[in-house]
Amino acid sequence: MAEPTLVQIFGTGATRLASGATAPSAGLFIPDSALQTAGLATPNSASAEGHFAAINLNAQSYLTQTNFDANTDQSIYIDKGFSSFTTRGGNNDSYRVDQLTINLAKLDTSSTIDPDSY
Repeated sequence: MAEPTLVQIFGTGATRLASGATAPSAGLFIPDSALQTAGLATPNSASAEGHFAAINLNAQSYLTQTNFDANTDQSIYIDKGFSSFTTRGGNNDSYRVDQLTINLAKLDTSSTIDPDSY
């Protein structure tokens, strides 16, 4: 099975731009340097999942529990979870599973996750 694509993970219109290029339309642009700071060695050839992991690791550096507690305007914080192991595939290959827990906090007005609330 193939790696998930940028469009599958980030939605219709998602594309990989060359470093320093301007976006072809309105949208979010994350420079390669930010992805590399998070540990993504070669953003131009990395998988969509690699980009997703780097974005979350980069966000984790600021969206901490400490900053959340100190700033009532911050609505999201990211914590490390617990590492574990699982087996996958026909050969029962061992995989390490590392967790990042993304916590979304809002006033208790509904039970759905609405990005506009954060």
